[in-house]
Amino acid sequence: MPIEIHIDGEPCAAEADELLASVLLRQPVPIFRKHPVDGSSRAAFCMMGVCFECLVEIDGVPNQQACVVKVRDGMQINRGLS
Repeated sequence: MPIEIHIDGEPCAAEADELLASVLLRQPVPIFRKHPVDGSSRAAFCMMGVCFECLVEIDGVPNQQACVVKVRDGMQINRGLS
């Protein structure tokens, strides 16, 4: 069943109960965050919650692992890329 989430303020279609990392990897710019020290682009690596490369802000809560969070209608994702 299709739902709508918002990634960096832009609407995005997703499937109910899909993992957030899957949705983010399908984006035109599949970057999850910038490294806090050197600014390098980061994305999901292990896809099982071990590496912490997929951290994003979800509904105002920072440092959430996108690879273990299922999307839900209306979810607000901020990757902090701008």
